[in-house]
Amino acid sequence: MISKQIRNYDVIFMPEDEGGYSVSVPGLPGCFTQGETIEEATLMANEAIELYLQSLQEGI
Repeated sequence: MISKQIRNYDVIFMPEDEGGYSVSVPGLPGCFTQGETIEEATLMANEAIELYLQSLQEGI
């Protein structure tokens, strides 16, 4: 049997003066990323959340 828990996190996209977006996930302290476009920033945010949660599971 496979069990998967689905969670939702708020993600904040901040446009940068030099272009692109900085991204933070307030519910996961220290979880930050960035992207050149909103689409890239969204993909990067998803990856950052996955890696953050994986590191918690592995006890890193």
